Amino acid sequence: MGHPVVHFEVVGKDGKKLQEFYSQLFDWKIDANNPMNYGIVEAQEGGIGGGIAESATPLVTIYVQVADLQASLSKAESLGSEGTQALVKALAKLANASIS
Repeated sequence: MGHPVVHFEVVGKDGKKLQEFYSQLFDWKIDANNPMNYGIVEAQEGGIGGGIAESATPLVTIYVQVADLQASLSKAESLGSEGTQALVKALAKLANASIS
């Protein structure tokens, strides 16, 4: 069985315009009433929630649930991905810093 997508993010130079566009296109309920104006997309029946926000760099990110992060990163490298081990080290450093 495949790994489920558990969250998504769409970001671009005009977060408010993106929120309005996707809200109208897909009838999504998006709540951006927070200090960062991060648009929280309410999960629909049979679907997942996500986020739509402003960023200098337009980007779409999907978050996939895996049982073993290291195994998945190693598999990604075997398929040609670059930089995954550096990502793991950076995440570990960040996690340790937030615990301290």
